[in-house]
Amino acid sequence: MSDSEVKESRFRVTSVTCNTSNYVIFMGAPLDKSNKVFSAQTLISIMSKKNNLPVEPAIGQHWTVKDKYKVSDFDNNGYTYKQLTYEDPIFAVCTLPETGEQFIKFIAYEKAFKGIGTVKARELWEYYDKEIYTMLSRNYAEDKISLSKMLSDTSVKALYEGFKKYSNLKYANWMSKKQIPTNVQQSLLKFHGDQSIQEIQRDPFKLMSFGMSFKAASELAKSHFNIVNDDDERRLSAAIEEALRTSLSNGDTFASQNELKPILRRLLGCMELTKKAFKVGFSKSQYIIHPEHETYHQSATLIMEGVVAKRFKKLASFGDTFDELFTKSSRQAIDELPYELVGKQQEAVVNALAFKIACITGGAGTGKTTVLRTALRAMHFAGYTIHAIALSGRAAMRMHESIGFATCTIAAFLRKEEINDDGKHIVVIDEASMVDIPTMYRIVTRIHPNVRILFVGDPNQLPPIGPGKVLADVVSSGTIMNTTLDIVKRQDVSTGIPEYSAQICDGIVPNNLSFKNITFHETPEEEISAKCVELYSQSPKNSRVIGATYKTMFGGIDEINSLAQAKNNPDGQMLTIKHEGEMQFVRIKLGDPVLFTKNNYEIGVQNGSLGVITSTDHVDDKFGVVTLDTSDEVQLDLDLFSSIKLGYAISLHKAQGSQFPRIIISLKSGRIVDRSWLYTAITRAETEVHIVGKESDFIKITQYESNANKRNSFLSELLSGQNLNDLN
Repeated sequence: MSDSEVKESRFRVTSVTCNTSNYVIFMGAPLDKSNKVFSAQTLISIMSKKNNLPVEPAIGQHWTVKDKYKVSDFDNNGYTYKQLTYEDPIFAVCTLPETGEQFIKFIAYEKAFKGIGTVKARELWEYYDKEIYTMLSRNYAEDKISLSKMLSDTSVKALYEGFKKYSNLKYANWMSKKQIPTNVQQSLLKFHGDQSIQEIQRDPFKLMSFGMSFKAASELAKSHFNIVNDDDERRLSAAIEEALRTSLSNGDTFASQNELKPILRRLLGCMELTKKAFKVGFSKSQYIIHPEHETYHQSATLIMEGVVAKRFKKLASFGDTFDELFTKSSRQAIDELPYELVGKQQEAVVNALAFKIACITGGAGTGKTTVLRTALRAMHFAGYTIHAIALSGRAAMRMHESIGFATCTIAAFLRKEEINDDGKHIVVIDEASMVDIPTMYRIVTRIHPNVRILFVGDPNQLPPIGPGKVLADVVSSGTIMNTTLDIVKRQDVSTGIPEYSAQICDGIVPNNLSFKNITFHETPEEEISAKCVELYSQSPKNSRVIGATYKTMFGGIDEINSLAQAKNNPDGQMLTIKHEGEMQFVRIKLGDPVLFTKNNYEIGVQNGSLGVITSTDHVDDKFGVVTLDTSDEVQLDLDLFSSIKLGYAISLHKAQGSQFPRIIISLKSGRIVDRSWLYTAITRAETEVHIVGKESDFIKITQYESNANKRNSFLSELLSGQNLNDLN
């Protein structure tokens, strides 16, 4: 293999041989056959990080690359081929075909243009020539009528939908020349569309809102946009944004100046610029100062907290609305139960009906589900439309099984039509401890101010990933009706889980770390993974391992998954991906449990869905089947495969909102693992818990205050009477 000088190549993609979350390898045939470097047996190969490319490579696309390349010869069935390989080329753009034959192959082979083959593609070019691109970009009704004379309605739609993928190419290529990462480009184009270039020319630091770091944006501003002064207001404003984002990354909604100052100084390099940045940020209303506490509130987050608080206070102002209709409907719902409600449970049903905003809270086994089901049956009898939602797909599914009403994820609810009438509607949010301020803001701004809201959850569980802690703040404010259930149902007492978890929640180390159905396994760090796998293997169908992080050396989720697969499924048929005639083996096997890490609502999977690989057979472009724990089957293709991973062990955030018969906890002291983490992990179990780790770690984790309790949030104060107008 030899290196060449810098050379430009134009080629049509014929195969994508490797496509991971970060890297892609694709190759194709040269378009410029007159070039002496190329021949009929020449292939051009690109190996590149995805972030360095303007669009995802696909068969049929045309690309131009420029950089040094490596030349190698290889033999294929007696033919000698020359391969030109570019590794992370400095210049790589995707372009639309320029000639008729190129257009025909592009349309016929690119999957985005479903149902349009070579014959129809040729007819299109012969009739419209390059005018076809103009037609597709302007999207006129008369153009669609003209196209329908030679294409079916389905094919016309496919043509326009397919072209959407390439309509922003000229902008993407321009941004690629400026070395703006692909993922940032895509987010920017989705938000600003054809105004994207003007926006970043005006202020390149806007790229930070779409995933670019302050350091990268600063370098880009200097090298490509001539922003050379360190005290440029755009740079100082961006530094404030980055400092606020960093200081609030642990879930706080405000920070002190002492927390912000060192971050700013590190970004800007000196105290003089730090002081200027504070002034610029204040003048641009990027933050608001609480004069009494001298805390800095990010404006956007504070506005969201203010809107949420105002809505909650309005609903609470209606007071007790229990009337004859609810008396009758609640009696009807209670009469359906096969047993009597315990005192607090009956009180919770009445309060859920009486107040336009209310909470039902309590620990494991206290009957929240029974109360919710009864209250919603009463609401149904009273003529209310019930909108039951939860953050995760599994939590929504479990709620549906429990209450008998239709449920959906919060994300799906937010895609539906807004509830604009003030008739009989109630929004029920299960596992409400997982909901952050931005999510709650989106919910309340999509429903009429008089729509009822009912929270159900346990404020002592893990706080949301995002900023704020809505349920905990609502409960602590004392201004919203909350009924806390505290009597454990008899059938759950025998497991010991409610009593044990309640002690953890209160910071009390149990006298016996092993108690009833909870077993503590004293284990050195280096043996945690192996012990978790040993316990899992005793009852694989009923078990799930819960871990904190994926990459930890000892007790990490990835390590446990690898060991669990080796022990429980050593001879499973490997999942294979056949692409462009090449067979690739992947880590997942027939019989492995798997976890979905992305939402795909079209086929019915959400981030957190669990299933088992039940087929590795290739059918057309599908190469396997996952049977979900809902018994639904999902066929795997290349796109879907990128969103699954082994599921013997999963993170607690993926498990929150779900329960499993038997839980094995990989316990190791760390930044994420605190008292609320341990409490939440234990309450994921229905009947049996195994805790694997060191006793010293267990004691420290239990006794130290939870991170959630240290989280700075302003919603509780706003609900208790603090006025936004009192802030500067």
